[in-house]
Amino acid sequence: MQERASVEFESNDQVSSLLGRLDENIQLIEENFGVKIQLDGLTLTIKGPQDKADQVKDLIDQLLQVLQKQKRLDKQDILYAMNLKKDGIESNLVDLYGETFVYTATGKSIRAKTLGQKRYLDAIQKNDVVFGVGPAGTGKTYLAMACAVKAFKEQKVSRIILTRPAVEAGESLGFLPGDLQMKVDPYLRPLYDALFDLMGHDTYQKYVEQGLIEVAPLAYMRGRTLDNAYIILDEAQNTTTQQMKMFLTRLGFGSKAIITGDITQIDLPAGKKSGLKTVLQILKDVRGVSSVYLTRYDIVRHPLVQRIIDAYDRFDSKGKAKKDEIKKEEEVDEQAKE
Repeated sequence: MQERASVEFESNDQVSSLLGRLDENIQLIEENFGVKIQLDGLTLTIKGPQDKADQVKDLIDQLLQVLQKQKRLDKQDILYAMNLKKDGIESNLVDLYGETFVYTATGKSIRAKTLGQKRYLDAIQKNDVVFGVGPAGTGKTYLAMACAVKAFKEQKVSRIILTRPAVEAGESLGFLPGDLQMKVDPYLRPLYDALFDLMGHDTYQKYVEQGLIEVAPLAYMRGRTLDNAYIILDEAQNTTTQQMKMFLTRLGFGSKAIITGDITQIDLPAGKKSGLKTVLQILKDVRGVSSVYLTRYDIVRHPLVQRIIDAYDRFDSKGKAKKDEIKKEEEVDEQAKE
């Protein structure tokens, strides 16, 4: 049964901002909710099943509140709001649109784009050790780097230290050709890219030469005490339990550590436990330590990335179910033999 819901706009500027270029935003909403949206002057009419029409009305009302604060919407904003609403997740999107957190070297503003990212940034501001755990594309590494650069610029710390385990080389870098920098560059490239974006290449190079920024593999952290530093451990799912303990006990006075990783992408050899998975249990009730779990809703890359991750999750779930089924059949066969 076709029902109607309507939304009243305050101005033509609101209409054009919400509809998007060639009405692409409205077409996106129509396709995803199975409704028909028509505009007559400043009145938007939504036709479709009552529950869908009401969902879309609530969605558009929220987007209009965002427009009043943000003055513009990009496609990422629309997709994020739409995905939350489709899955029945209640949220106050206006909370996302505050002041810019930090600017890149080219003047682009950096802010939380999802509620999960906002929780992550809030946790970093309030705690000295933060674990950011989630799938690719959730911004966990980039936002940690942005926080480090912001703290450095505000002179809250005197240096930035970035590290990650070089799993592919087994952390035994000696056999690779070239000096230390040449050995580790391939493993640390994502960290360099983020720093170049946030600081600019020349500024980054100047601070490296002054020893104020250090990018090194995790193996080179052993035996050090890191005072007054912002320390980021990336790809932490590929640390062993011993490596994670070693890293965390490097923390000195006036320092902050951000540990990022994706526990679904562990590249350690079979039989080795992930230090990230273990430490999340060990430190879950320790004061001054916070763990933030980002999800598929926090992915801010191409929309296809989210669909790819969902497809892999479904595939893995089917595989697990099949293994459980085979295991039960084997147990039944064993019992029959007895």
